[in-house]
Amino acid sequence: MSGTLRYLCVSVLNRGRKYLNQGTEIAPRDFRSHCKSPQREYSRALWLVIAALLCFVSQSTFAQGQATTNSKAVSRSLTITTEPNAIIWIDEIRRGITDASGRIELLKVSGGRHTLRVRATGFKEASMPLVAGRRSTTVKLVRTADQAELLFQQAEDARDKAKDDAAKQKAAELYRAALKLRPAFPTAHVGLARVLLDLNQYQPALNEIEAARRARPAYAEASAVEGRINREAAFTDEAIKSFRRSIREARGFQPEAHVGLARVMEDKGQYDEAILEFRKAIDQLSDSEPVIYQLLGAAYERQQKYKEALAAYEQYLALAPNGSLAPAIRSIIEQLRRDAAGQEIVP
Repeated sequence: MSGTLRYLCVSVLNRGRKYLNQGTEIAPRDFRSHCKSPQREYSRALWLVIAALLCFVSQSTFAQGQATTNSKAVSRSLTITTEPNAIIWIDEIRRGITDASGRIELLKVSGGRHTLRVRATGFKEASMPLVAGRRSTTVKLVRTADQAELLFQQAEDARDKAKDDAAKQKAAELYRAALKLRPAFPTAHVGLARVLLDLNQYQPALNEIEAARRARPAYAEASAVEGRINREAAFTDEAIKSFRRSIREARGFQPEAHVGLARVMEDKGQYDEAILEFRKAIDQLSDSEPVIYQLLGAAYERQQKYKEALAAYEQYLALAPNGSLAPAIRSIIEQLRRDAAGQEIVP
């Protein structure tokens, strides 16, 4: 907006100067009806007033835009105090679990508006806006006797810990028990869809997504999971549609969908587009998911952009030095350094 206004301001000034310098008593065609020769002094003043007003609006808008940009760029640490072992989300991004004292410190929380969500076993889930600029907040949870909610919490915990198909089946049973008590429970439908996806039960998983959307028509997470299901089932076009719908529903902020879309672009050999989507996900996740850097590094490798791949892998190690992928990444970094050095000396 500010750029457009500045352009318009300059245009008006240039036309005004041309009119005045020509010494003519006929103004530019689109102003003739208001600027006849007897009113030349009025016309001159009119040009100057219009130009001044446009410049003022341009500068004001630009300053406001800069202030907004600067506020979003500033990040801060945030300490949250609530129940022990509570799961913390900010803007639907899972950021961690509180310790035994009920505290967690998040190191990168950008400026601007955010929504905090907290869930602890045995308590009613809470969601609230975060006060801009505040560095600490306390969330008091209320115990719940809602059996559907309690079963859902057990199912989520079981899914997080499931290592084999038997454990995943147990989680699915808990989700179904919660849904039997509360059929219109969109988050439980999506949780069950995730388990069924892990069990390679694609059509039942899609059925759960449809049920979730009946209860919540615009549901970005459901669309992102639908995209993952379609990609795993090799329905590429449908996967792209699902991921893009998820991004629209979330007004652009949906890192799971950006990652999913990047993976589809990789499948199609469109690595530039994949890298762009990975980058968007990284920005939105605030480095809370180091694995995205591994995916980004692999995409750069496929393009033989070894320096960029090396930087991505090193960032993964900086964030997760003991991560599950760390040994494999360390084993290829030296080779990447040699490849990057070789690229530099090629004429």
